[in-house]
Amino acid sequence: MSRAVLVLNAGSSSIKFTLFDLIGAELTPRYDGQIEAIDVAPHFVATDASGAQIVNRTWAARMAGSGHEHALAELSTWLLPLLPPEGLLGVGHRVVHGGPEFTTPTVIDDAMLERLARYTPLAPLHNPANLAGIAATFEHLPGVPQVACFDTAFHRSRPPVADRFAIPAALYAEGVRRYGFHGLSYEYIASALPEVAPEVAGGRVVVAHLGNGASMAALKAGVIVDSTMSFTALDGLAMGTRCGQLDAGVVLYLMQEKRMDAQQIETLLYKQSGLLGVSGISSDMRVLAASDDPLAQLAIDLFVYRVVCAAGALAAALGGIDALVFTAGIGENAAPLRARVVADLAWLGIELDAAANAARGPRISTPGSRVAAYVISTDEELMIAQHTVRLLG
Repeated sequence: MSRAVLVLNAGSSSIKFTLFDLIGAELTPRYDGQIEAIDVAPHFVATDASGAQIVNRTWAARMAGSGHEHALAELSTWLLPLLPPEGLLGVGHRVVHGGPEFTTPTVIDDAMLERLARYTPLAPLHNPANLAGIAATFEHLPGVPQVACFDTAFHRSRPPVADRFAIPAALYAEGVRRYGFHGLSYEYIASALPEVAPEVAGGRVVVAHLGNGASMAALKAGVIVDSTMSFTALDGLAMGTRCGQLDAGVVLYLMQEKRMDAQQIETLLYKQSGLLGVSGISSDMRVLAASDDPLAQLAIDLFVYRVVCAAGALAAALGGIDALVFTAGIGENAAPLRARVVADLAWLGIELDAAANAARGPRISTPGSRVAAYVISTDEELMIAQHTVRLLG
């Protein structure tokens, strides 16, 4: 007998999904896809396990109610006839920010949704959409258990010294602290290392999750030590449209001298900065790499510089480094960028194998390299599915 597990990742204007078959203890992806532009002209695309496209359609205008409700209604109508006879075991959701309260995956009920709403100001671009996806799932898949899996949860076990800002303790008690994000991705990499790179899995590893949202983390024997993101998903590396590391005095300057209000500053730092802000061209690394505009090159240079500096800082937090792992969209696919990062970290003892790097590894360092380097594809959806199965039995 088999059941199914549905994983949803709701964004502000899209819902990504993966449907897993659960046979015994084995999870196998069956369908995945997304509904994008859900508030304008929803576009529904789905593929099967072989990669063959089985749905590709757009509808002109959304129905009454929120875009997420309409999108989930369409997804449910398509999906339910395709489920195994035993139906859905449950639905697992990615929730970006769990605040100080939610440190493990949790079964969702109405009271928990109310508590989660408190942390919306900490992830204003992400949590509202995550919660809208959960509410829509309650509406269109009634009676199906739901599980929230938090991007912050993996980071909650790090040392207290890595959790604090140098601000009054009362603010820390209120939840103003360093959280860290992309935790589901780092958790997956930690689980994959014993198989992909057993020689370093128990050691000191810096993981670079490089995508439109980008961060890095230091792991020791698979356990978090520190990371580049902190109170919100703005901190650390330069990203597609997010600023990354920024002197807090800049925010004061924008308020006092530019007379910008909180909403204007939020828009600037979340949506108009990063690669897009520096280049003035695009937030897409592929577009910038293909451009001969000097500002496009400057944006890439800044991205690489921040990655290299963060790697050095995280290696210091670990007391040394045994391996560097690249993952996520840019980390997995941009071989020239990986080569630049490794070249700038040669002082750590990393030597690039150019052929292996071009072939995406998994090991991209030479056999004699003192510090190893790898490319490992992340799988946040599988982590969410595994947590859902563990909690729901």
